[in-house]
Amino acid sequence: MADAYDPDNSDTEVGLRKIIHVDMDAFYASVEQRDDPSLRGKPLAVGGSSGRGVVAAASYEARKFGVRSAMPSSRAVRLCPQLMFRKPRFEVYKQVSDQIRAIFLDYTPHVEPLSLDEAYLDVTDDIRGIGSATRIAQDIRRRIREDTQLTASAGVSYNKFLAKLASDQNKPDGLCVIRPGEGATFVAGLPVSRFHGVGPRGAEKMAALGIETGADLAARDLPFLRAHFGSFAEYLFRAARGIDLRQVRANRTRKSVGGERTFNENIVDPDMLRETMDHIVDIVWERIERSGAQGRTVTLKLRYADFRTLTRARSVSARVPDKPTFARLGHALLEELMPLPQPVRLMGLTLSSLDAKPREPGIVAKDGQLTLL
Repeated sequence: MADAYDPDNSDTEVGLRKIIHVDMDAFYASVEQRDDPSLRGKPLAVGGSSGRGVVAAASYEARKFGVRSAMPSSRAVRLCPQLMFRKPRFEVYKQVSDQIRAIFLDYTPHVEPLSLDEAYLDVTDDIRGIGSATRIAQDIRRRIREDTQLTASAGVSYNKFLAKLASDQNKPDGLCVIRPGEGATFVAGLPVSRFHGVGPRGAEKMAALGIETGADLAARDLPFLRAHFGSFAEYLFRAARGIDLRQVRANRTRKSVGGERTFNENIVDPDMLRETMDHIVDIVWERIERSGAQGRTVTLKLRYADFRTLTRARSVSARVPDKPTFARLGHALLEELMPLPQPVRLMGLTLSSLDAKPREPGIVAKDGQLTLL
């Protein structure tokens, strides 16, 4: 995912809202293909191509082979031997993102960026008198194409959860609208793997319980979900009914910069977990440097196969100065928990107790493999 459901941002709203979620299509890779015509139509990965490199983004041509963001580059090449690599140019992506954000602000001051390439917009107050959220979304997509030569997909609905699902429905270069009264029906027809945080292994566990679609999930009561999914149950209960009370918050104060990875197969092998930790450190520290964040607390998050979630944190007296220190603290937290009592389906690492506001939002990879907070 997707943006993570944040229980600290679940304020009750008054009345229905008009929410648009805009998501650029394969943003980093599309910028590279735009700027280098020789890359167009070819499988492309943005990221490091070395043995320990990680895919930061993949073109749609590469995704056809199973290449995804947050995937080790070595595995990506095995899936797609003709894969081409380009090093990230974050200063260019930031410039394009600024262009896109300026377009958003022409329609509403209520813009909540999730990353360089996606944002929520609350257009309940139609300041330009366009007449509908759908027409606003259409106009935004048109202007993005004209100004940047890139495509964007958009979802329009009455809450953030539904708008995000809608933006992913007709990708790439698509638009989907979920109107008031349609949310529960729309969610009912979706596989539960589309719900942020469920992932492949979570979907397998749900299937074993007879839960494969949103309708199946909605048929389970809260005590049943709590018994099988712990604190994750409340989110699943609301999501299955198309309910999301979070507000669109412009200029949210960042509390942490981090990343988490949901595994396709649960992992218990210590060496594999250590290697995964190295990959997460590589990606997250790059985001920390680029955001300008300075923090003193490193937190490890593990979610076990039974969906129980464990966190461990370690704080230092001064800010974490460099990547080796960040890695050392992360690995130390992991080693303290070894041997693990059961396999792990998710691992995450964050830097918090921030001393300086990051210069830009963190990055969210959309395939559910890595969520940068």
